Amino acid sequence: MARKLAQLPQKRCVACGCCAKVCPLGAVTVYRGLYTQVDAGRCVGCGKCAAVCPAEIITLVSREEQL
Repeated sequence: MARKLAQLPQKRCVACGCCAKVCPLGAVTVYRGLYTQVDAGRCVGCGKCAAVCPAEIITLVSREEQL
């Protein structure tokens, strides 16, 4: 089974920071409350960010889909 990666559509993200607070590896960063970025090198696809997203926009995709 391929590892997963959190995918966050920037246009729908409100940059609330909930996902960054629960990420155990610090893979999610909110920049100045304007946008959020997922570090693919750190993300292990645990899904904690998706579970707490109030907008329910974070999905887990296979890493192959990101290539």
